[in-house]
Amino acid sequence: MKTITIDPVTRLEGHGKITIFLNDQGNVQNAYLQIPELRGFERFAQGRRAEDMPQITSRICGVCPVAHHMAATKALDAAFNTTPPPAAKKLRELLYMGYLIYDHILHFYFLGGPDFIVGPDAPPDKRNILGVLEKAGLDVGKDVIKHRAYGQQLTAILGGKATHPVCGLPGGVTKGLTQEDVHKIKPMINSCKTFAAFTLKLFDDIVLQNTEYLKLIKSDGYQLKTYNMGLVDNHNHVTFYDGTIRVTDPTGDEYLTFHAQDYATHIAEHVEPWSYMKFPYLKALGWHGLTDGNTSGIYRVGPLGRLNAADGMATPLAHKEYTRLMETLGRPVHSTLAFHWARLIELMYATERAQQLIDDPEITSPDIRVPVGKPTEGVGVVEAARGTLIHHYQLTPEGLIKNANLIVATTNNAGAITMSVRDAAKSVIHNGTVNDGLLNRIEMAFRAYDPCFGCATHTLPGGMPLSVDIYDSTKRLHSTYSQNL
Repeated sequence: MKTITIDPVTRLEGHGKITIFLNDQGNVQNAYLQIPELRGFERFAQGRRAEDMPQITSRICGVCPVAHHMAATKALDAAFNTTPPPAAKKLRELLYMGYLIYDHILHFYFLGGPDFIVGPDAPPDKRNILGVLEKAGLDVGKDVIKHRAYGQQLTAILGGKATHPVCGLPGGVTKGLTQEDVHKIKPMINSCKTFAAFTLKLFDDIVLQNTEYLKLIKSDGYQLKTYNMGLVDNHNHVTFYDGTIRVTDPTGDEYLTFHAQDYATHIAEHVEPWSYMKFPYLKALGWHGLTDGNTSGIYRVGPLGRLNAADGMATPLAHKEYTRLMETLGRPVHSTLAFHWARLIELMYATERAQQLIDDPEITSPDIRVPVGKPTEGVGVVEAARGTLIHHYQLTPEGLIKNANLIVATTNNAGAITMSVRDAAKSVIHNGTVNDGLLNRIEMAFRAYDPCFGCATHTLPGGMPLSVDIYDSTKRLHSTYSQNL
């Protein structure tokens, strides 16, 4: 049996490798996405002061720190039995829109988009932001840098820092907005809205109007019929900061809805020996291995999962594009590569929602914090750029972390990502024919999810399996030490 290894995989956050096993005919028998790194933040948190969690967990990832900061802050709201005032919630959400703006721009232009803008079969040295600039023009590059910076400036103004915000605390936020801040922010948001429209048009021109790309998006190797999960508002529209968790089945019908504090009733986590990622699944359906369909408990989150789990977008321009996506690819959309289109629809939503929030007179209210109650237990859920993010803290009477559980967006997608890699490999490798372009098409299957494996790598019960072999000077094995194997 021949083995093909892609190590490391590229254009993602964290580290991973793909191992592909070919049978005697040179066709794919199986393929695995393995995550060899472990970061046990649940264990790091034990014994820490609860109010430090929004700062500690934001260090899990330099790409999605705002998501962890907000999930931790919301978990503390619940754990300390407090409800932030309306102005504080709006400030948090506005901060969150800044994060979505810079994050979604990053993925499309730097990580996932080059596969389409430059081409999946382009030389590796061209499949990056430099190749994008060569194809789309230097002026586009300047706009990419400028609007990512606007998103980060928005985060810095509201959160205190551009990368690791420090504004969240139980019961509210540490600082409000001044009228001067509002005047500074409004032009940035307006410009980001224009750039979101430009990016959607660029995607339309380069991808949707290209028959070969559209054929690739619709091809069997990139289809996955799973359940979908995401936060929705009272109208079942996509929301990111607050809402109800909604799950729809592979046919698009509502399967269940639940509140954040009930997540453990509906979600369980499976562990495989070949990866440090856990594999969440819907409890009622059970774990049946890496399979899709109505009887499988595996689900998808993130841009496509959110849009599939919802009935639309809450802002007009984003909803118009949402409708076009569903009309073009069918509802629900099963194509993994459609994550890119969904992500750009969310970029438009983030700019529209930010515009609504900055125009709200209450955004400058000084009423931004309320007192807290006694420490107990709390769950906080937000929609990270990569999908549903859950923080669950149990506190001691002294306000220290007794237990913490994090189900990160990429962890929620672990089963789906692994299946997508396997199915893409089976669809492109035949009779032992392998080249760089084909291997990149396999990487495209995971890259569409914009995974963050640094965030996602945890094992149960949290110990790191480790084996150390010691050899003598003649290269003979002297002794072996191991733990948690």
